[in-house]
Amino acid sequence: MDINYVGEHLLPGKIGQFFVILSFGAALLSFISYFFATKKPDEKSWKMMGRIGFILNAISVVTIGSLLFYMIYNHMFEYYYVWSHSDTSLPTHYIISSFWEGQEGSFWLWMFWQVIISTVLLFTAKTWESPVMTFVMLCQTFLASMLIGVEVFGSRIGSSPFILLRDAMDAPIFKDPNYLSMIDGKGLNALLQNYWMVIHPPTLFLGFASMIVPFAYAAAGLWTRRFKEWTVKGLPWALFAVMILGAGIIMGSFWAYEALNFGGFWAWDPVENVSIIPWFTLIAAVHVILAYKYSGHGYFTATLLSLVSFVLVIYASYLTRSGILGETSVHSFTSLGMSGQLIIFNLVFLGIMIGLMVWRRKELPTTQKEEEIYSREFWLFIGALVLTVACVQMIATTSIPVFNALFDTKVAPPIDPIAHYNKWQGAFAVVILLLTAIAQFLKYKRTDGKKFWASTIASLIVSLALAAGAIYLTKTYTNVMYILIMFTGIFCIVSNVRILGDAIKGKWKLTGSAVSHIGFGFLVIGALVAAATNEVISVNQSGYIGVKNFGKEGDKFTDPGENLFLTEGEPVQMGEYRITYTGDSISAPNVFYHIKYEKIDEESGKVKESFTLSPFAQNNPDMGGLIGTPDTRHYITHDIYTLITAAAADSQAPLTKIKEEDKTGFEEYDEPATYQVNIGDTLRYRNGVFVIEGVNKQAKLENIPLQPTDVIVGLKIKVIAADQKEYKTEPIFLLKDGNAYDFNKDVTEQGLKFRFTNIIPDKDKLEIMVYQKPLPEKKWIVFKAIKFPYINFFWAGTIIMTIGFIMAIVRRIKEGKSKVQIED
Repeated sequence: MDINYVGEHLLPGKIGQFFVILSFGAALLSFISYFFATKKPDEKSWKMMGRIGFILNAISVVTIGSLLFYMIYNHMFEYYYVWSHSDTSLPTHYIISSFWEGQEGSFWLWMFWQVIISTVLLFTAKTWESPVMTFVMLCQTFLASMLIGVEVFGSRIGSSPFILLRDAMDAPIFKDPNYLSMIDGKGLNALLQNYWMVIHPPTLFLGFASMIVPFAYAAAGLWTRRFKEWTVKGLPWALFAVMILGAGIIMGSFWAYEALNFGGFWAWDPVENVSIIPWFTLIAAVHVILAYKYSGHGYFTATLLSLVSFVLVIYASYLTRSGILGETSVHSFTSLGMSGQLIIFNLVFLGIMIGLMVWRRKELPTTQKEEEIYSREFWLFIGALVLTVACVQMIATTSIPVFNALFDTKVAPPIDPIAHYNKWQGAFAVVILLLTAIAQFLKYKRTDGKKFWASTIASLIVSLALAAGAIYLTKTYTNVMYILIMFTGIFCIVSNVRILGDAIKGKWKLTGSAVSHIGFGFLVIGALVAAATNEVISVNQSGYIGVKNFGKEGDKFTDPGENLFLTEGEPVQMGEYRITYTGDSISAPNVFYHIKYEKIDEESGKVKESFTLSPFAQNNPDMGGLIGTPDTRHYITHDIYTLITAAAADSQAPLTKIKEEDKTGFEEYDEPATYQVNIGDTLRYRNGVFVIEGVNKQAKLENIPLQPTDVIVGLKIKVIAADQKEYKTEPIFLLKDGNAYDFNKDVTEQGLKFRFTNIIPDKDKLEIMVYQKPLPEKKWIVFKAIKFPYINFFWAGTIIMTIGFIMAIVRRIKEGKSKVQIED
């Protein structure tokens, strides 16, 4: 018997599914029509059909997105996608993030940007419209197929965002007609609840979508034999794609830095790698296109790199969405059964690339004249080659899970991926920076050798002096690779500043490349210094945190020696800061922990600086427990980064008491910490420190008779509480009749118990055990703080590089319109 469900809104889903099917059909129609419009240019009806198909696809895509957002915003949990990625507690800006958290939403975002790009192409491509739109709409057809969600011959094609929850899941609750009143959504992943996730994915997917245009122009040029013309039209789009994708990648770094708990902005995660690889190859393509434009050299390489860049975007989509990276990446999508479609998508565009290059191989423009070594195009080509090799290294390592799946091998990925990639990519960065600096002093075709060496040596001397100062200031002299990266980064900046100065005198429009290279230099230097010299400032001298299960093996963030324990309202000195946990506030499902930082003037005792950081955390059993999101204090020269690693509200609780049946007089105390100490040592406990002052060889015990052969020693300990109150105590160690005994002493006011348990002559050490009473109901946290020096160079470099790209794009668009070749 059919159940009449209460409160379901079925109409939006039915309309949405209709437009999903229409978007696929319209994209397919547009692709076929534009294909025949290219083959039969005299028959105008084909182009008209192509435009009609595109317009229908555009209307469909906009309608799908509007309906999906309407459903999420109104909490229509009868739909599986809405239930999976949102809940009623999400604020509006996070509802926007939940729109593209899942695969269906992100594919829609890709389709939407291709609609916007295609609209621009319709007005600007002119004679290129039909062949270029053929490839764009083929891509749109594949993307639309990802949302169909229908079964054909027993195989499901795509995954629809409009499938009902009760159709996607089989649960007893759906036997109740009023099930909607009993459920809420699963909510948005805690790590995605950050404002950067509102703007990072759209920017990144605009970058992915724009990569189709250089591919389409290069493929169209081969297809229609307009070999040289496509570079003029395709170059501004390639620059645009490089700029947007680069900005999207850096936004991801911002998100990682501000929201993820690995303490940095780049971790060489496979998903990060597959986004940067096509960016690198397209940057290489841009430089080879420029070399070809001015010298006639490198057409094959420029075309190949433009084509392969988009193929790598599709490959990246396969890696992140097929589930194949599930064990090696912390933020890849899980598989929705679309692996086969993604493979076909990839193979089709790979086949187009190979097919066109082979088909036209004998007709491709070539030049018989060798490139001059003193020419810019020669070194642009070398730079592109280095970038390509860097990509090969990255993609080979990242693709290990794919190789294992294809060839049934068991190759293990690197144990420490950060060290592995840094070793290789650091060397590539040095070469790229060096080439970026030297190439600026070269002209296309031929350069005067004397002028080149004069300019290069002058910049080299200035760079050496600046690099020496920067290396000393940033303390990056501990590693040869750090020194090389710092020097070449500064050399890159100095060389391009000089070129920038020369260009501004006469032709400011020609400064785009110099500005973008300066930004790149700052970006690399900022990344180097921040990653290589960051410093943990929450140093715990005792190396002990009295929290159960704290200090998990392999987790660098729960190292007891790098975390501090704070009790609410009780200040602790941390380096130059006095730290106080002032309380917390709740914004479900997150708890914000407020930590007050104060710098105190040693002479006057006055507060010189005060600020509060509020890192937050969520107790999420599905993600392994406490998920912390850092808060950061930004300065011009450094950042103070703070992350909660344990809290009273977390499933990690203070140590449990000893069982009643095992009473020994220590029932009220936590498990002890054992130390081997020397006279003069200072150690920390939760509410202060204690100092080992000396040994009392005249110690006595009441009611215990001693023999001349007995040894009795007292250990003088001074306890200094956080409020500067001092307490004296003296636990006793006794050797009697060949047996060892110890007699504990309490510091009741501080909830401490000390035992002097052994004397170790061969190590010249004294062994003590320290017991602390369990924390009262007072709130507590454990946190880690890191200082990132000069990280603003990284962010500033991104902004400068983007400005340079905008300047270059404007220049190339004007060149394309006027067909006037302006020498760099």
